[in-house]
Amino acid sequence: MTRWLNDEEARAWRTTMVAFRLLTDRIERDLQDEVGMPATYYELLVLLSEAPDHTLRMSELAQWTHSKPSRISHAVNKLEEAGWVRREHYAGDRRGWLTVLTDEGLAALGAAAPRHLESVRANLIDLLTPEQIAQLATISQTVLDHLLRKDAPRPSGPA
Repeated sequence: MTRWLNDEEARAWRTTMVAFRLLTDRIERDLQDEVGMPATYYELLVLLSEAPDHTLRMSELAQWTHSKPSRISHAVNKLEEAGWVRREHYAGDRRGWLTVLTDEGLAALGAAAPRHLESVRANLIDLLTPEQIAQLATISQTVLDHLLRKDAPRPSGPA
């Protein structure tokens, strides 16, 4: 039997869905317009910057971003062309590759991070009270925990 949403639940769902779609689009557009970096590249650089030795396996990048390996490979190719990462063979697996953040990549991330954070603040954080931020964190963690239990296990590494 289908459990339909009541009016309040439907409003909560619809506003959440539209708000987060628009929020994501705005933050991605600000990053692209201001520093010329697609959000996918920014996300990969952040993951690498937080990883031990600034290094992750390609398969880990795909898992962390919930992306197909071909999509990650394409993005890493572009990052490599820019000089922001380099690939190395993974000693434990002849077919495996590591992605290593270069000094140039760390500098590019350092240049992009302020604009990204300005957009996050302007379009989300500064609109909310401290209590709302705490509520948002709690709600988001509840949803995230549920979704991660439904998905494949996450790799160890940055959070």
